[in-house]
Amino acid sequence: MKIKFCLVLFGFALFGVAQVTDTLATSADSLYFDEPVIDSLEVTFSGNGIGNSTALFGFFQRLHQLEKIKKGKINIVHIGDSHIQADLFTAKIRRDLQGVFGNGGFGFTFPYSVAKTNNSAPIRYAAAGNFQNYRNIYPDLSRPVGLSGIALETNSNDFAIQLNVKDAQYDFTRLKIITPQNANLFAVSVANKNIVIERQVAKTISHKIKSGEVLGSIANKYGVTVTALKNANGLKSNVIRAGKMLKIPTKGTQSRSSIKTEYIPIDLQSYGNYYEFNSEKPLDKIAIVPNKGANDFALNGLVLENENAGLIYHSIGVNGAKGVDFNKFTLFNDQLPALHPDLVIISLGTNESFDRQSAALYFSQIEKMIAGIKQKSPEACVLLMTSPPSVLHRKFQNTYIEEYAATIQENAPFLNYAVWDLLHVFGGNKAISRNASKGYMSKDKVHYSKVGYEKQAQLFFDAFMQSYELYKSTLE
Repeated sequence: MKIKFCLVLFGFALFGVAQVTDTLATSADSLYFDEPVIDSLEVTFSGNGIGNSTALFGFFQRLHQLEKIKKGKINIVHIGDSHIQADLFTAKIRRDLQGVFGNGGFGFTFPYSVAKTNNSAPIRYAAAGNFQNYRNIYPDLSRPVGLSGIALETNSNDFAIQLNVKDAQYDFTRLKIITPQNANLFAVSVANKNIVIERQVAKTISHKIKSGEVLGSIANKYGVTVTALKNANGLKSNVIRAGKMLKIPTKGTQSRSSIKTEYIPIDLQSYGNYYEFNSEKPLDKIAIVPNKGANDFALNGLVLENENAGLIYHSIGVNGAKGVDFNKFTLFNDQLPALHPDLVIISLGTNESFDRQSAALYFSQIEKMIAGIKQKSPEACVLLMTSPPSVLHRKFQNTYIEEYAATIQENAPFLNYAVWDLLHVFGGNKAISRNASKGYMSKDKVHYSKVGYEKQAQLFFDAFMQSYELYKSTLE
């Protein structure tokens, strides 16, 4: 079964303000700010459409086939930084598109919380065991960083990662596991049993100090030395206080029971780019456990699907990531075919602007990413999103993203990708004050609020459907 992929990349890493002269950095004092608006007034967003939409006709053809025969799946994957990792922007796009074309499953997911970072809301994780994580924003190319942009590793063979679906519409019947070089590292468990373990531990007695008691008398009472009594309680002097509790060391033992969860592993089937588990009934929880034949473990991603025909909207995000970060780990492109992308959406620029990258350097990474996608997934169509309006380092007008947007538009016909100009649709940098007053932006005026991301998602959905309907009109 195919799982196809749509990439979107947003970059948001905050660096210190460099006090340098730069023709692209205009002081915020000279920025044009709109007059504050009244919250009850409706904001009009103009110019909302997808440019060079003919680049999407191959994708639209497959989408139209799904719509007509109600069989198979269409895959879009959205790759980016913190906004995509948090699954705010993408969650609404997923809901809206699946409302039209059918819910084929949640798609790509990763145990971000186990990697000590933020998780998307519908899928939650818990884990037992010790794990190390490594993000693609760091330079060590020897680490197995792949499709998720984060390597999750352990050399312990006594671990379990529990996955729980909190939204019933994303219960799944098929689980796919993506690992470096498709190594057979994991098994799954849908059942477990609790084992009671009995063990002998040192017996302890508690003594409440009474008025007038001293360490010597207490030690004599229980037949222990004063030194042993002091060591057991971490005392550095013989001074004690009435009412406090003392631990009395003894040579005896007592039985103590504990409960250990034992998982019942199920082996997976290999499909070349991933290992797969199938269930006869929908599941809302599962455990990822060690394959007993493996010693070192690395996880690059999971995919949740159901038996329905429909659309899958995958989202992959890494806090602080830029295009160069996804490009530098070749395992990313090597694993992309595991998702069989129909559409790849790339949205990069904000983080690059904080590095003050030139438009030429910025676009060289965009071009490299497109080339990597086309090499490994030649049937995938590509759509680029420009960055939304933002302030650079809380002080400067972010004219870098304006340069990037112009470069994206200019090169679209030559590299055959579509464009959604979010910068323009959301009013450009001059609309930052308006957007902030409406509650669309966070205080840093770089990130957006939940309402802001959902507004962007609604605008993208509208532009997407408009282009799709125009494509269908050419078939009549």
